[in-house]
Amino acid sequence: MDEYDQKILSVLSIEGRISMTALGERVGLSKTPVTARVKRLEEEGVITGYRATLSASKLGVEHIAFLEVKLSDTREKALDAFNQAVRAIPEVEACHMIAGGFDYLIKVRTSDIFAYRQVLGEQLSRLPNVASTSTYISMQSVVDTAPIDL
Repeated sequence: MDEYDQKILSVLSIEGRISMTALGERVGLSKTPVTARVKRLEEEGVITGYRATLSASKLGVEHIAFLEVKLSDTREKALDAFNQAVRAIPEVEACHMIAGGFDYLIKVRTSDIFAYRQVLGEQLSRLPNVASTSTYISMQSVVDTAPIDL
């Protein structure tokens, strides 16, 4: 990957709907070579897709909570069961296995604290092998480049 590819990726990560002509102008290439580069980056799996950036406030899902999860069993079979089950909860925006004092950190997006409490009580706390959870409520997003998944 050279500096042109890096410039292309930088522009596309912010402006995914930019035309190939405009993209070429921004990175210093004509339409044909920039189109070929984008196609190659897609084929190589560097570019995995394009998406719209959604407004959390317009969609009524501004409430963000982070959930620490400790499991009662961390053998591979237990981790696989947890991973598969957490993927099925639509309010889970991100889930990361953590090296540290707990096992997973989950980002949950809901309409309000009451909706979060319902998701926690009816779904998250019932995930396989959950021993304990701790919730942290986001008061303000200072930097958040992750897209909103509905």
